Amino acid sequence: MEQSEVVLRAIGILTQSAEWIRTANLDADGDSGMGSGERGSGEGQIGSLLAEVFPSFTVSPESTPLEAAHAVTAAALPPMMQLIGAFTYVFAQLAEVHDSGRTDITSEDLLRELALRMSRPNDAV
Repeated sequence: MEQSEVVLRAIGILTQSAEWIRTANLDADGDSGMGSGERGSGEGQIGSLLAEVFPSFTVSPESTPLEAAHAVTAAALPPMMQLIGAFTYVFAQLAEVHDSGRTDITSEDLLRELALRMSRPNDAV
């Protein structure tokens, strides 16, 4: 999976989480009827992202525990770094706007702008 695709998925998860927070705040006020199934879609998004980013691999049954650990690390480290990089990039963009004191753009607008930027091949991370 390309880094720009991972960033787009991270943006989608962060955008959805903002919606969950809004809905939860409405629920706390007794004003919304969100069911638990809607929150479950986030678990589905995250699980789907992990399934797409992390490769399938097998460890030989003859492997020692140390060899198995090395195999898992070798397979998991690159996608883990890709995920960390994607969320770090989005966080840094949001933090930059926040720290600059800008009030002309909301976090949701910035996430939408980042998604549009990431959708263009020339703007990959």
